[in-house]
Amino acid sequence: MLNTRPTESQTATHDRVYRALRSRIMHGEIAPGQALTLRGIGKEFGVSMTPARETVRRLAAEGALSLSTSGRVSTPELTSDRIEELAALRALLEVELASRALPRAHIALIDRLQSINMSVAEMVTKRDAVGYIRANLEFHRTLYLRAQAPAMLAMAETVWLQLGPTMRALYGRLRRTEPPHYHKLMIAALKAGDEPGLRLAVRSDVTQGLRLLVS
Repeated sequence: MLNTRPTESQTATHDRVYRALRSRIMHGEIAPGQALTLRGIGKEFGVSMTPARETVRRLAAEGALSLSTSGRVSTPELTSDRIEELAALRALLEVELASRALPRAHIALIDRLQSINMSVAEMVTKRDAVGYIRANLEFHRTLYLRAQAPAMLAMAETVWLQLGPTMRALYGRLRRTEPPHYHKLMIAALKAGDEPGLRLAVRSDVTQGLRLLVS
């Protein structure tokens, strides 16, 4: 009987392609509604159709890619209702993650967040949309890792993944000239041990910009 289970090497290849494409989508490197092909994915990452197909299947299951009945693969173009729903999810999940992280927010973490926020400011100055999204998410992830709530953080990252291409479109509309004001309020609340202030700053930070897309 033939062994049809993937080898360790095949699994590693599938995982590499999945993680790379997932990162590109999450950080807004691919525009909303952009079509992708299995052949194109395979060529870009130097793999056969099988890992490309497996990557598309996994990302579609996470809501990062849309599959039409005709088999067309693309990044989703989110409706206003969908954006509003995802913004509400960010508020619920990320406020709770920040709240759980607060008791473990030592000075080294606060210094790290201030350093990342300088990178966010640098990307704003360079008008680098992808760099901005990447640094902004690193700021949030660094804080939320202190919550020690991996299931909740995984859910938050799935929301970021679904919003990635849309966040790129939002950045163009915002025309930012400085880093997010609420990051500074989050850092100040962490320093002061101010949980209500932290919860308000996080909720405002993760929903304010997205509201522009549904107005």
